[in-house]
Amino acid sequence: MELNLQDIIDKLLHISATVIVVILLLVLLSIFIKQLKKKLLLKANTKKQRTNINIFSQIFRYFISLLIVFFAVLTYSGAWSGFGVFLGLLSAAIGFALQKPITGIAAWVMVVTKRPFDIGDRIILGDVKGDVIDINLTHVHVMEIGGLIGGEENSGRMLMIPNWMLFEKNIINYTSNNDFVLDSVIVNVTYESNLDHAIEIVDLAARKFLAGIISTSPESPHIKLEFQASGIDLHIKYFSPARQLNKYSTKITKEIFDRIKAADDVEIAYPHTEVVFHKKKG
Repeated sequence: MELNLQDIIDKLLHISATVIVVILLLVLLSIFIKQLKKKLLLKANTKKQRTNINIFSQIFRYFISLLIVFFAVLTYSGAWSGFGVFLGLLSAAIGFALQKPITGIAAWVMVVTKRPFDIGDRIILGDVKGDVIDINLTHVHVMEIGGLIGGEENSGRMLMIPNWMLFEKNIINYTSNNDFVLDSVIVNVTYESNLDHAIEIVDLAARKFLAGIISTSPESPHIKLEFQASGIDLHIKYFSPARQLNKYSTKITKEIFDRIKAADDVEIAYPHTEVVFHKKKG
C-alpha cells in the first residue's frame, strides 16, 4: 500500500491538535478547581467540611479529566461502536495487572462514603500512627506520630499509606467523635503518707492546667487508687487534646512533684534499702 505523505501529515496534525486541546483543557480545569477549592476552604468552619471539600474536588477533577480524555479519543478515532469492546479488553488487562491499585481505589471509595476518618484526624493504621493531612485516589498521607522516639509528638516525617491497606489493617481513630483522648499520670506514694492529702495534691495539680478545657472535654478528671508493694499508686485520669498529650502530662507531673516536695506528710515511694535495728528483748 502506498503511503500518502499528505495523509500522514494530516493525521499527525490532527493528533497534535487533539493532544494540545486536551492538555489545555486539563490545565484550565486544574486552575479552576484549585481556585474554587481555595475559596471554599476559606468558608469551611469544621474539619468535616474541609475534608468534604478536598475529597469532592478530587472526585470532580478525576471525573471531568476522564470525560475530556474519553471524548478526545472517540473524536479522534471516530470509532464509537468499537470503543465498548476495546474498553472491556482494557479493563480486564488492567484488573489483572493492577489488583492492589484497583483495591486501593475501592478503599478510597470506602473512605469517601463510610468516612472512617477525615483530614485532621489522628489515626492508627497497622503499625503507623499519625495525623491525616490528605486523602487521594491511591494513598492516605499522614504526619507521623512518635516514630523513632515514641510518644505522642509529630516526628516531622510524612508517611504515604497505600489505600489497599485500609482493607487489611485495623483502623483506630483517636478523634472520631471529638479531639480528646483519655490520658493519665501515675504517682506512687508511701504507706506512711497522708493519703487524703496526696489525693488532693494530685487532683489540684491536674485541674490547674486542665481548667480551660474541662468544660469541653467528655469527662472531668478522676482518681484511681491501687495497692503496690512499696506504696499506693494514684492514677489521675483526664481527657486531653489528642495533639497535646505530652504537653499536659509533663506540666501535671511537674506540678505534682513540686507540691509533694513542699508537703510534710506526703512522700513519693521509690526502690531503696532501709536498715532497721531492733533491740533484742531480755
